[in-house]
Amino acid sequence: MVLSSIETYRVNSLNKEMNVSKKKIKVLFVFGTRPEAIKMAPVIKECQKNKSKFKSIVCVTAQHRQMLDQVLNLFSIKPDYDLNIMTKKQSLPKLNAKMLVGVSDVIEKSGPDIMVVQGDTTTTYAAAQAAFYAKVPVAHIEAGLRTYDKGSPFPEEVNRCLTSVLSEIHLAPTEMARKNLLRENYDNSSVFVVGNTVIDALKSVQIKHKKLNIKSKWERWFLKNFDFDLSKKSTTILVTGHRRESFGKGFMNICKALGDLAKNNKHIQIIYPVHLNPNVQKPAYEILGDVANIHLISPLDYEPFVFLMNRAKLILTDSGGVQEEGPSFGIPVLVMRDTSERMEGVKAGSAKLVGTHAKSITSQVQKLLDNSIEYKKMSKVVNPYGDGKASQRIMKIIDGYFRRKKHDK
Repeated sequence: MVLSSIETYRVNSLNKEMNVSKKKIKVLFVFGTRPEAIKMAPVIKECQKNKSKFKSIVCVTAQHRQMLDQVLNLFSIKPDYDLNIMTKKQSLPKLNAKMLVGVSDVIEKSGPDIMVVQGDTTTTYAAAQAAFYAKVPVAHIEAGLRTYDKGSPFPEEVNRCLTSVLSEIHLAPTEMARKNLLRENYDNSSVFVVGNTVIDALKSVQIKHKKLNIKSKWERWFLKNFDFDLSKKSTTILVTGHRRESFGKGFMNICKALGDLAKNNKHIQIIYPVHLNPNVQKPAYEILGDVANIHLISPLDYEPFVFLMNRAKLILTDSGGVQEEGPSFGIPVLVMRDTSERMEGVKAGSAKLVGTHAKSITSQVQKLLDNSIEYKKMSKVVNPYGDGKASQRIMKIIDGYFRRKKHDK
C-alpha cells in the first residue's frame, strides 16, 4: 500500500512524537560539599529509581574533598565527573573560576536537559552560572532561604540569591521560603514547597540504624576512637561550628562559653567535632584542649554524627543542616548566630538564636539544663522542615516541567 504525502507526514510526526516521549530526561546533579551531598543524595537515589524516565549524571566539584567522599560512600553514589578542584588556601574568586570552567566543560560533554543544584555554596552558584551560559534550565533545591544581610552568612546569602536569579524551578523547603521568593517577584508557577531533603537523608539513616540495632556498635566505636563513653548517663551537649563570619572574636567567645559551661557543670560532657579550618581549630584547641569534660574530636562521617545527634541532650551549632535535623530527634537547638535563614525552627520553638556572645550562650544552655519545663517546651515541637518525602516531590516536579514544555510545543 502506498501512503499519500499527508499520511506519510502524519506517520513520521507520530513516530517523532513517540521517540520524543521515550527520550529520557538527562538530569545533571552538581554539588561539592558534605552538606550538599547529604541533601542531594536522596534526590539522586529517587532519580535513579525511575530509569525509564530519567538518566542521572552526577558531577562533584569536591569543594570539600575528604568530607564529601564519605557521604558518597554512605549513599553508594559514584560520580560520573569529579572535578577535584580543591587546593590549600584557595581564594573564593579562584574557586569560583575553576568551578565555572569545570562545570561548563561537563555540560558540554554530557548534554543535560536540566541541572539540579542545592543550597548556597560557591559550587551552587558557579554551577548555576555555567548552566545559564549553556542555556540549560536550573532546578534549585532549598530555594528561598534569606537573611537579607549580604554578610550573614558570608558568602552564602549572596550565593543563594544569585542562584535564584539563574534558576527556572525554585524548590522551596518551607512556606516561609516560598513567600520570600514571591516577594522577590519570582513567578508563582515556578515556586514549589517540597520540604527539606535533609530529612529524607536523615530518615534513611535512622531506618538503617533501627534495622541493624547498632546502638552498642557505635558506643564501642566512639569509646575506641575518642575515649569517651556514650553508654553512661552523663548529659551530652553536641557542638558544631564553622561559619566564616564568626572567625576571630566570635569563635573565641564560643570557646570561652563552652569552657565556662564545662567547669560549672561537671555532670555534662561536651562533644565538639572541630571543623578542619585553621580559624576554627586554633581557638578550639588553645582554649578547650585541657578541659576534662570537653572532647575535641575530628569531624565525623555522617552516620556516626547522626548517632551522636540522637544521643545528645541539646545541640549548639551554627550549621543550617543541624538546625533542620535536631527537631527530628526532639532535641533543642541553640543557634550560635545573630541571624538565620531558617527562622521556621525559631518561630516554631525548636531552635533559639543565641549569637556568639559568651554570656548569651552560657545563660541559654544553663536554662535548658536547669529548667525541665523550658526543655520540654523546645523538645516537643514538631519538625517544621519536612516529612521525608521531598525527593519524591522534586522528581515529580522535574517530570512535570518537561511534560509542560512538550505540551506547549
